Amino acid sequence: MITWRKSTHSDETGGQCVELAALPHAVAIRDSKAPDAGHLTLTPHAFADLLTRAKLDRLPH
Repeated sequence: MITWRKSTHSDETGGQCVELAALPHAVAIRDSKAPDAGHLTLTPHAFADLLTRAKLDRLPH
């Protein structure tokens, strides 16, 4: 069974809801508003790269 954890950056009003799950050799990501729609699975390296890129995109240009 996969244990999903809601992101601390998710909006409390139901918008921008992201959940993560640690798998044996990957990280799973899904939209908590549509949990049956499937999920994206990334290697730990690819997930770390995604986080780095997302943080860079939030910086003022």
